[in-house]
Amino acid sequence: MSSTANGKNGTWRNWGGNVSARPAREVTPASVDELAAAVRRAAEDGLKVKAVGAGHSFTSIAATDGVLIRPQLLTGIRGIDRENMTVTVEAGTPLKRLNVALAREGLSLTNMGDIMEQTVSGATSTGTHGTGRESGSIAAQIKGLELVTADGSVLSCSEKENPEVFAAARIGLGALGIVTAITFAVEPVFLLTAREEPMPFDKVLSDFEELWAENEHFEFYWFPHTGSTNTKRNNRSAGPEKPVPQLKSWIEDEFLSNGVFQAANWVGRAVPATIPAIAQISSKALSARTYTDIPYKVFTSPRRVRFVEMEYAVPRAAVVGALRELKAMVDRSGLRVSFPVEVRTAPADDIALSTASGRDSAYIAVHMFQGTPFQRYFTAAERIFTAHEGRPHWGKIHTRDAAYFSRVYPRFGEFTELRDRLDPDRLFQNDYLRRVLGA
Repeated sequence: MSSTANGKNGTWRNWGGNVSARPAREVTPASVDELAAAVRRAAEDGLKVKAVGAGHSFTSIAATDGVLIRPQLLTGIRGIDRENMTVTVEAGTPLKRLNVALAREGLSLTNMGDIMEQTVSGATSTGTHGTGRESGSIAAQIKGLELVTADGSVLSCSEKENPEVFAAARIGLGALGIVTAITFAVEPVFLLTAREEPMPFDKVLSDFEELWAENEHFEFYWFPHTGSTNTKRNNRSAGPEKPVPQLKSWIEDEFLSNGVFQAANWVGRAVPATIPAIAQISSKALSARTYTDIPYKVFTSPRRVRFVEMEYAVPRAAVVGALRELKAMVDRSGLRVSFPVEVRTAPADDIALSTASGRDSAYIAVHMFQGTPFQRYFTAAERIFTAHEGRPHWGKIHTRDAAYFSRVYPRFGEFTELRDRLDPDRLFQNDYLRRVLGA
């Protein structure tokens, strides 16, 4: 799932296969000092600098024709502080490695997204999130971070140290500097009971507020062309541990969610007319199940079927209306959509460019199978989301620009002023940042 499978010609590609770049040179620093030196050298040579993670963004946020910094040697846990309940990790550490290492130490993050292939810095810099009534995105759990700024100096920030940088850099889009280490709040490892069950689309929408209020983590998937959803509720549990049995887990998570789903998508891509029938079958393939396990085994699951994605955060109060509009649009459009729509929530947070900045939010994610035309669907969906002042996920496909963001983010100006101060010469600029932050 990493983006390191490059062509011989030095081309970098993202996981979704929709973005590629040809950097002038690649650097894989083994220390913060080496990274700082690479940044200074790039500036002397008049080259822009970008760090990449695992390539899980569908936007060109990490693309550069300058110096590409690869993080795979900057990995591992620097230290665990049991008194303050924090862990400090190197920026290139994959979330999967962090989760496994924490579990071994009897610790866990409070909340996480639904995949864990990304690096900690890539995931947080783009605002990766899961779902939660009280607990926010991965970045909302950051207690401190270290970054190399444009002049090659190393800056530490937290609520006490450089607080104005901390307020923005937790979701920094790679625009303020290159993150080299992150300190996360952790807690003693706990158990979650997951209850997954099918539910009619209309029922989920009419009961949405109760489902949200009664569960620590509620999410659902709606299958376009059907009136069916799969719901998932995760709540803390006193135990005992009751993981999904291995064979059942393989059948449901690998065979149905990845293997058969992949084959169904191949058929749908070749013969779009079959998609509504396949959707009816897909929506009924996964039966209800309840299991109890440690957090990362409940929150995350493997995603082997490649896709492209657009996701918008709308005010939580607007989500039901937006979903009804989305369903009506799909029904009358003649579009054929083989991938479910994913719906999650997050509480308001205090990070300048967080999609949940200052407002309780709900996320609507639309996907298309890799290699299928997605433009028409995404354009129509985006029209609905932006009518509700939606904020797109920074790592997922969207067409918004700085003029739009300055309207939907009250603290947008605070972020761009900080960028002017930390990177006046735009060393970390690329086409994507020029569009979303302005020149």
